Amino acid sequence: MSIPEENNSEGSQPEVTLASVRPLTKVLVVAPTNTNTQEEWTAENPQFTLYSHDTGPNGFKVAMIMNELGLKYRTVLLDFGTGPTGMNTPYFESINPNARIPALVDHSVPGIPSGNGTGIPQGSHPCDPEEPKRGGLVVWESGACITYLARKYDVENRLWAPTIEEQSQIETWLFYQVTGQSPYLGQAMWFTHYHHENLPSAAARYVSETRRVLTVLERQLTRPNSNGWLVLGRITVADIAYLHFYLHCKRIKIYLEYEFPAVWDWIHRIKKRKTFVGGKVPSGGSVRG
Repeated sequence: MSIPEENNSEGSQPEVTLASVRPLTKVLVVAPTNTNTQEEWTAENPQFTLYSHDTGPNGFKVAMIMNELGLKYRTVLLDFGTGPTGMNTPYFESINPNARIPALVDHSVPGIPSGNGTGIPQGSHPCDPEEPKRGGLVVWESGACITYLARKYDVENRLWAPTIEEQSQIETWLFYQVTGQSPYLGQAMWFTHYHHENLPSAAARYVSETRRVLTVLERQLTRPNSNGWLVLGRITVADIAYLHFYLHCKRIKIYLEYEFPAVWDWIHRIKKRKTFVGGKVPSGGSVRG
């Protein structure tokens, strides 16, 4: 679920949305200087294309992890609906049959057909006519994108782990994010602000479930020897996955700094990382109709 841009930051922290960059006419290529990728991948020829939305938290978390790993990518911003730059179009459905963001194309790997998801769009994006010529391996759903990047490209295990046992601990909390935090908070936001009918009981249920998940996280972050991280006593992809959704909690009247101080400290430690800034599109950035 995408969350509109107004009032979506905690306290005085910087905005997370990309709405301020409209109109956009160019391709964003993020190429951190700490790259550990093959030399043939350049700013002009990035290894990855990330399909995202300018206010969708799920795209931001994939972008931040690519920044952490020094991977070169560009972002194509899509809109909702069936318009020329929409998600519900033959162009994007040929990449992701579910027609939702994020979707990630690794142009270094030959495409493996999965439904229509070959990485070779049907037709072309109006701002990106060259994309159908590239192709590649498509991964969609944010959790799948994250685990693919971590397993294949985090060769130093900075955000991942070397053993199956340790990986299972990271995956436990990553899957909790995609099945618990994200759906509950997204529905809380929907029924609080966007549903066509006022349904206080629905909003209250999802806000309550959001608080329940936060209570679980607060306990996990304050357990002995946690160092303030979810698992392994250090930052992993699981920690990053939670960040962007929790920047919107004030909009459903959950005040992290007072109710869940360990979570508040945790998300702001992640936000201070240089890669968080790279996860936003600077002015003049991505493909956008």
